[in-house]
Amino acid sequence: MKIFLLLGQIVISVILILIILTQSEGTGLGSVFGGSGSIYRSKRGVEKLFVFLTIILALLFLVLSILQVMVL
Repeated sequence: MKIFLLLGQIVISVILILIILTQSEGTGLGSVFGGSGSIYRSKRGVEKLFVFLTIILALLFLVLSILQVMVL
């Protein structure tokens, strides 16, 4: 059981890192490749999906971390 929780955390953390780096706001990969961070606009389409996925994956990672501590 503990191995499955650990593998779940590893997979979620890798996906979470990739999603955070691909978001265009701030200093992610978008600004590395010449994206402009000075334009303020509402999130639409893929950006809105990435923000939603970031929140869901972060909460799932937190739940898995708590479960892993409780399983001992």
